[in-house]
Amino acid sequence: MKIPVIRQLFENSRPEDLEATLTVLEAYCEFRGVNEQEIDVAGELITNICGALEVHESVKSGMGERDALNAFGQKVMGSIDR
Repeated sequence: MKIPVIRQLFENSRPEDLEATLTVLEAYCEFRGVNEQEIDVAGELITNICGALEVHESVKSGMGERDALNAFGQKVMGSIDR
């Protein structure tokens, strides 16, 4: 997870485009010929896209962009600390 990447995706991509990309990446990870390193890269992309989608939802609900980004970062870090 990289907050600058999530911010860039949030600012430059519509949620519909992010959803479509997410679908493609998830399907890609299920191909038999995909190696572990490729899955790791796709997984990082998926995490960043999901973060951007969550930021879109938070902003839509009235939260500021910066607060939404920080809240997502804290949520992820909180789940790692468990």
